[in-house]
Amino acid sequence: MTLTNGATRQASAILASLGAADQLADAHHRWDTPIPLRQRAELPPFPARAFPAWVADHMTAVAEETQTPLDLAGCVGLAALSTAAGGRAVVNVRGSWVEPVNLYVLVAMPPGSRKSAVFRDMTAPLRTAEKALLEQIGPQITEAEVARRLATDAAEKAARAASAAHGEAAAEALAEAQSAALAVNAIKVPVKPRLVADDITPESAASLLAEQGGRLAVLSAEGGIFATLAGRYSGTPNLDLFLKGHAGDTLTVDRRGRTEHVDHAALTLGLAVQPEIVADIAGMPGFRGKGLLGRILYSLPKSNIGYRRIDPDPVPPQVAARYQHNLQKLVIGMHEWEDPARLALSPEAAEVFAEQRRRTEPRLRPESGDLSHIADWAGKFDGAVARMAGLIHLATHVDDGWRHPISADTMTAAVELGGYFTAHALATFDAMGADPDMEGARTVHAWLERTRPARFTAREAFTALPRSRFRKVTELEPALEVLEQLGWIHRQPAPPRTGPGRRPSPAYLVHPRLSTREHGERR
Repeated sequence: MTLTNGATRQASAILASLGAADQLADAHHRWDTPIPLRQRAELPPFPARAFPAWVADHMTAVAEETQTPLDLAGCVGLAALSTAAGGRAVVNVRGSWVEPVNLYVLVAMPPGSRKSAVFRDMTAPLRTAEKALLEQIGPQITEAEVARRLATDAAEKAARAASAAHGEAAAEALAEAQSAALAVNAIKVPVKPRLVADDITPESAASLLAEQGGRLAVLSAEGGIFATLAGRYSGTPNLDLFLKGHAGDTLTVDRRGRTEHVDHAALTLGLAVQPEIVADIAGMPGFRGKGLLGRILYSLPKSNIGYRRIDPDPVPPQVAARYQHNLQKLVIGMHEWEDPARLALSPEAAEVFAEQRRRTEPRLRPESGDLSHIADWAGKFDGAVARMAGLIHLATHVDDGWRHPISADTMTAAVELGGYFTAHALATFDAMGADPDMEGARTVHAWLERTRPARFTAREAFTALPRSRFRKVTELEPALEVLEQLGWIHRQPAPPRTGPGRRPSPAYLVHPRLSTREHGERR
């Protein structure tokens, strides 16, 4: 049967209304299994083997007893080493490049992950060392307090005498009063040693750090410190201490009516937070722009809640005792270092580190580097490797680490640890929305899940999506490219132009998993 031209046009219209053209185009496109947008690459496990046995064994045993990922005990253990040595040692990398050995470490774990138990087990020696230091210095504190009190009484008596003196005796009495006042100021009462703070404001932390000679650790199984930094109490973000305290910069602290300068502030940060806080901190004022997020080593371990054994092996007493002894020894041995110990690299370690830097640099290239979108973090990555090498070295040589150069094996272990934190940083910043193209792809993907079209045009998507996300159609294109690369959509060939005017908007087929097909079925 031959159709007239009118009948042909009518048939074409009917077929178009039924979506036959789309179905025909879809039939010619072979769909592969799409790659889920929310699927992260399998993150590497925490390399406890990077540490000497007394540290690694305790990390592993604590993880087993608490039935938590090794990452949690490993990261808290790394923060504990930073607490012991932060501000007391630096790594001479090369030339004038010097890295302090204090670190900022953050682990994201869901509620109910036994974070507090792990913190308690991994940081207990720090509390014990704090008590031991106080016992050592306690008699000196008492002696100085008594001497100061007596000197103060004498100065007050001399001041009263000077105020009552007349004539030739007045000058001599005034001189004695001034001398007595100077004697009071000359008596310095040692401060009580304090290694660790928990829930503390930036202002209080700065005062405490100055009081402790420029060294302090903030260790917490909660993430409240971020809200405090963002201005929860003051209404104004206060990041100065946490920026300078990582870099070892000079810090000016106003406290108790006087101004103090800390030449090289050394702050350690060790936190275990809930995963949603990781996403929240990206939007906190100044956190990314001023560089705080780029200073943190991140860990996103996979939760094992629901798969934990109810009768795990406890930490062997000898493992706990060795960890307690060595960490406490490291704290006390390095506490009196006013001028930081300077750790040098052996020639072999220097070459391992140079090779690490050669691998890092291309990864920062804007056009092709996988670290380019987190350059604020990756730019500090090699320095973090050097810092970790210093900590591993000091843990390996608890008694006299400053007498030995850092070995190639130690630097290799630090590089491995750095690889772990790089993979987790990429996942963390992805969760923060650091990759705008991927975030845009997720926005479009969510729209497709809601509306389930078999086909759409770029202009239709732009019209439906929020202007706060895509201000121009051109801003939508990278997101569509990501979705096509992952196999969720397929761009159709552009039809030939039949006349003047604007080109048709690019059209895309949607993967059957996201679209509504025959008879409204979801497949």
